[in-house]
Parts: sequence; C-alpha cells; structure tokens
Amino acid sequence: MYLPGFPVIAQGLHTTVDQLAYSLSSFFIGVCLGQLACGPLLDRFGRKKPLLIGLGIYILASIGCALSPSVEALIAFRFLQALGACVGMVTPNAIVRDLFPVEENAKILSLLVLILGVSPLLAPTIGGYLIAASGWPMVFAVLTIVATLLLLAVIRWLPESREADSGFSLKPAAIVQGYYQVIKEPQFSTYAGAGALASAGLFAYLAGSPFIFMKLYGVSEQQYGFIFAIIAAGLIGSSQLNNLVLRHYSSSQVLRVVLITQSLIGLLLVIGIGSGSLGLYTLIGLLFLFLSCQGFTFPNSAALAMAPFTQRAGSASALLGALQMVCGSVASALVGVFFNSTATPMVVIMSVCCLLGLAMLLIGHRRIAYAARQDAAARQSLEMLEKF
Repeated sequence: MYLPGFPVIAQGLHTTVDQLAYSLSSFFIGVCLGQLACGPLLDRFGRKKPLLIGLGIYILASIGCALSPSVEALIAFRFLQALGACVGMVTPNAIVRDLFPVEENAKILSLLVLILGVSPLLAPTIGGYLIAASGWPMVFAVLTIVATLLLLAVIRWLPESREADSGFSLKPAAIVQGYYQVIKEPQFSTYAGAGALASAGLFAYLAGSPFIFMKLYGVSEQQYGFIFAIIAAGLIGSSQLNNLVLRHYSSSQVLRVVLITQSLIGLLLVIGIGSGSLGLYTLIGLLFLFLSCQGFTFPNSAALAMAPFTQRAGSASALLGALQMVCGSVASALVGVFFNSTATPMVVIMSVCCLLGLAMLLIGHRRIAYAARQDAAARQSLEMLEKF
C-alpha cells in the first residue's frame, strides 16, 4: 500500500528512494523468517493463540511505521510488521486443512484467494489514493485499524481448529527435523515447488509493470490503477471459476492444464515483446490471461501440497508460504537486476517461472508415482510376512 508514496516518504524522512527500498526488503526477509518460525508454534500451541499474538505484533509495528522519525526506524518497524503479518499468512491454510476434508481443500482455498491473492494487487491503488488524500502515515494508520478489527473478530468469532500439542517439541533440532519430514514428502515438494515457481511470475509482474505501463506505454497513474484493477479481476474471477471446474476434474488435472496454458501465454508474451508487435491492449489481454491462470494455480497446488499432513499442517503451511515468498522475491529482484528500459526482463522472467513450475510438476509426478509403487511393494511384503 505504501509503494506509490515512495517519493513522498523519502522526502519526508530526508532520504532517497533507493534507501527507502530497504524497508521493502526487510519486510520480505521478515516474512520468510517469520513463516518458518510460526509454523511449529501453530503445531505446538494451536492456531488461535499464535494468531492473536501475531496480530498484536502487527498492530504495534504498524503504529511504529506511522510514527517513524527516520528511514532506519521504518526499516526496523517493517521487519517487525512482517513477523506479525506472516502468522496471518500461514494460519488460514492450516485451519482449512484442520476443518475440511482433503477433497474440499482446493475449493475453500479458492475462496481465500479473494483476500490472500488479490490484496497485493489492489493495495498499490488503494495506497495511492490514501497518500494523495492524507499523506503516507495514513497508510499505516489504516492498516492498524484493519488489524485491530481483525484481532477483535478472531477473539470473538474464530474457533480453535486444533488444540495445543504439548508433545510437539520446539527445540531447534526437532524443528529442523520436522521441516525435513515435510519437504521430503514427494507430494509436498512437487506441488509446493511447482506452485511457488509459477506464482513467482506474479511477483515479476508487480515489480516490472509500473515502468512498462507508465514509462513505455505512457499511461497515467490513474489509468495504470484501472489496468491493475482489470487484471486483478481476472485473478479473482478465475479463482472462483476454479470451484466450478473442480466439480468435473481433479486438482491435479486442473493444475497440469493451467501450467501448460500459462507457459504458452508466457512464450507469446516473450515473442510479442521481442518482435515489437504487442500494442497496449494486446499486452493487457495477455497479462490478463497469464495472471488469471494464477487463480487456478494457487488453490490447487496448495491443497495438493497440504493433503498428506494432519499433525504437521502448521509447519507444512509455513514452508509452503516461505517457498512462495523466496521464489517471488528472487523473481522480482531479477527484474531489477536485468532491467534494460524494456519489457523484456519482466516477460522473460514470467515465462521462465512458469516453465520451471511445469517442469517441477512433470518431474514430481514421476517421483510421486515411484513412491506410491514403493509403498505398495512394502505393504505387500509386510502382508506376506504376516501370513508366513
């Protein structure tokens, strides 16, 4: 939400935009580290208590951001804000896994995409209006108010979906071993990896689209906000269409077709930008289709990755989120590294992310099939021994 105000914030804090960008980096670092820390806490203390503490940290850090007297203070408070925010990013997936049958998870996660997937797309537009009307501290004031309302709602209405487990160890060695048990599960590594790589294309789009639309195609800030909203609508619509598609096809089938389709669209973007044949409206159309695929990818990949876990659902959800954030951060950073005043870096990175996700999926399917055959052979051997 505060991205449109970077020039204004930099001026107000007597610093540069480049220096202010570290506040974004500190947030990404905090989210990655925080998710890995809060996953075991969700498995040890249940879902509700860590969520309440996380929202409390987020509220205090947001107030600190609004009152920051220097860029260094803002960077520090953004890190703390991320530590609180990540609990709200991890907990929903774990609660869905607790409350609903495995075959229903993808449908419920499609509904969560309305908030989890779309808010990063709409936030810059909303933030731009807030900053223009009331100044940049108002962004963090609004976030404080929203988080406070959420805290009250959690206290009043959210039931505990999984009781605390005193047998779950929080010793570092046990936590590392727990994450190892999660990631070595072929189904998790396949679908979490494929989903994270494919979703990284969204981060590349977020990093590169402002320059491409406003500098290369000359659209105004208001027009860019409108374009942003149109593309966000595609992601919202496809996430809800996913529920209808799942009535006839499995999550695995949907994910395979969507990643193939998204990879083809990515290649069309690369060819079009490379040949100079993409006009503004054609570019918007292809980006709309590309990011609409994400509305199918996230809920299905997340549901399939989480399916094998009950006891370690919190850790699995945390690792899933951390993988997505790492891949997304790398993709957005690469857009900046290879920046050459054209749209080529963005569309190439978007396309490569999808192709890597598709390759991860196809290779992983073989690993899952092999593991299933091994399990079947082991069960057959055990049955033979018992009969003997």
